[in-house]
Amino acid sequence: MLIDSYDVALLDLDGVVYRGHHPIENAADSLAKARAQGMRLAYVTNNASRTPSAVAELLTGLGIPTREADVVTSSQAAARLLSERLSPGAKVLVVGGTALRHALYAYGLRPVSTFAEKPEAVVQGFTPDLSYGLIAQGAQAVLDGALFVASNGDLTISAPYGPNRPGNGSLVKVIENATGVAPIVTGKPEISLHRESILRTGAERPLVVGDRLDTDIEGAVNGGADSLLVFTGVTDPLMALTAEPRHRATYLAPDLTGLLVDHPGVVEDGGRYACAGWTAAWDGGAVALSGEGDPWHGLRALAAAAWRAPEPAAPEAVRGALDVLGLA
Repeated sequence: MLIDSYDVALLDLDGVVYRGHHPIENAADSLAKARAQGMRLAYVTNNASRTPSAVAELLTGLGIPTREADVVTSSQAAARLLSERLSPGAKVLVVGGTALRHALYAYGLRPVSTFAEKPEAVVQGFTPDLSYGLIAQGAQAVLDGALFVASNGDLTISAPYGPNRPGNGSLVKVIENATGVAPIVTGKPEISLHRESILRTGAERPLVVGDRLDTDIEGAVNGGADSLLVFTGVTDPLMALTAEPRHRATYLAPDLTGLLVDHPGVVEDGGRYACAGWTAAWDGGAVALSGEGDPWHGLRALAAAAWRAPEPAAPEAVRGALDVLGLA
């Protein structure tokens, strides 16, 4: 079981632990059991609009007891990077909200709001009430040579209802387009946030847990860590099977119960991939799957076969096998 192999789970939040303001089924119970059996839990988020204490309060209110120290944010990663490049007390123009300012204070930096204060750096993080005036101040400072850092590059953020809304990555493009300067990004999938998580938790054998291929799983790959992909958020099994190498997870599970169950290894023999009663192999231009038992073991065999080549498998090559598993 994963709780026996890894000392700290670095968990994404939205789509893994909760969706909107509601806990995902099995999340609270699975996390409580993992903690009781010795696995430490840390919640790692690209969201720069909430302080760690606010995130801890939210999780605790959802039945997942959490301390402020258990939360790691992209704001903290950005503040650490700036503190390593600037002198103590350096002025940083904040194109963002209160959480980002708190993170800068914690690292001995001085948040400011105007170009006239001659900041040495500009840091941008999402806040829903970001104004044009503040963006313009940030652009002016970047044009004047200030170091440009972004807490994260997510182009969209999830909305409780309806389509996704513009995220920090979209707003950062305003300054980038106006100045021709691309920011240093610290959030997932970049290495800075993973490094911040390791430094804050002291993890020796971390397991990254997420629902997004382009942030959580790619971030784990960039950090040299194993990962668990859960299917309670934006990724479905077809997307996982057709992923490029940097988006391929170490483990696959329906939800956070995956922390508590066995993950049988996949055995390869002459191009055939076997896992706990299931066998997958390429047959012409598609992957054929046979066997019986737990469909998630079948998905692991199917993934091993689909990922045999460095190039992503075509969707039509794996749809039939997913139908066999009932996971299409």
